Amino acid sequence: MSAAAPLDAATKGRVLIPFALVTMIWGSTWLAIHSQFGPVSTEWSVTYRFAVGAISMFVVAVAMKVPLRMRLSDHALAAALGLVVFVINYNCVYASEQHITSGLVAVIFSLLVPLNAILARVFLKQELSRPFLMGSGVAMLGVVLLFLHEWRAVDRNPHEVTLGIGLALVAVTFASFGNVFQGSARARQVPMATLLAWAMGWGALLDAIIAWVRTGPPVFDLRLSYISGLLYLGVIASAVAFTLYFNLIRRIGAARGGYVNVMIPVIAMGFSTLFERYLWSVEAMLGGLLVIAGLVVAMRARGEAPAPKKA
Repeated sequence: MSAAAPLDAATKGRVLIPFALVTMIWGSTWLAIHSQFGPVSTEWSVTYRFAVGAISMFVVAVAMKVPLRMRLSDHALAAALGLVVFVINYNCVYASEQHITSGLVAVIFSLLVPLNAILARVFLKQELSRPFLMGSGVAMLGVVLLFLHEWRAVDRNPHEVTLGIGLALVAVTFASFGNVFQGSARARQVPMATLLAWAMGWGALLDAIIAWVRTGPPVFDLRLSYISGLLYLGVIASAVAFTLYFNLIRRIGAARGGYVNVMIPVIAMGFSTLFERYLWSVEAMLGGLLVIAGLVVAMRARGEAPAPKKA
């Protein structure tokens, strides 16, 4: 394992605010997703979310004056990213939350750290140092404690829980492929706003096809809670958060960027404490502390090799 240079002070300063914003935004989405359950199928709710996200991203791209036109090969790239992240990943996330608690889904998504590290090593040839892996090990121990806590909180039958966990594992696997894929030299050739706008657009189109085939014509919910939740998930949690997150991955690498998803369960539990009177157990508190400690060690360690140069 190579000893790639640690993050310098300037880079740490530039990534601190985006890192904090993404964790805070996605740490709250587990509550917002529940507002989408009701008369609208999860497939159509996912479709509406990324349709709103795509429109928002096109507005951002226009405001940034980046080109919206892409080559056919770039559209294929965007469609592939849309398929793995905004279709397979999120349809599985929404479906899994109907079978297990949102806290358990959030904890399972912490697996993005080892998955991102492995896939970045295989496909992007990014190296990891022993201190980084040690910090990640400490954080994963914390995740195990959080998982045990959330597992004990599940009061559904074992078959339903197994299905929910299986769907969440499929989701996190495809999310990791998307994370590493968009950090590749090929993806870096396309401006982030342009790539995300078209990826969400293609993703929303594919989501709509799946929703229509599986559940029939579109249905909408006019409740204020559904509409406000949809706008939050589409604009803030999709357009804003993914722009910050993918830029973060391009700057500090997939493995370090994946730490956003290690912090999310801790943030989600914090929101649950405020809004759902969530009570912290000893193992949950210890797990949260280990996650934070592992994050500090991993971020300060010599981490990933420099990102691959453009082809």
